[in-house]
Amino acid sequence: MGIIAWIVIGLLAGAIAKALMPGKDPGGIIITMLIGIAGGLLGGFLGKVIFGVDSIDGFFELSTWIAAIVGSMILLALYRLFTGRGHRRGHAHA
Repeated sequence: MGIIAWIVIGLLAGAIAKALMPGKDPGGIIITMLIGIAGGLLGGFLGKVIFGVDSIDGFFELSTWIAAIVGSMILLALYRLFTGRGHRRGHAHA
């Protein structure tokens, strides 16, 4: 897949992950897109390692989208965990 396809998948997968995991997140469309792109790569890697399948086959393959969304949800949860902790720590000392 080309870079444009990765950006489109990243943007959509990141937006879907945010919709499935509602809550206030710092960051806008750029963070969503980066989480989605990285989530697609993470999802593809985990699919290969855990299930032994090549889950990133093509833009129109369901496995590509599932891998990207699941990976994005994992990264979004980690992003919230780390940004939430740092944010709370800053207010605790103030």
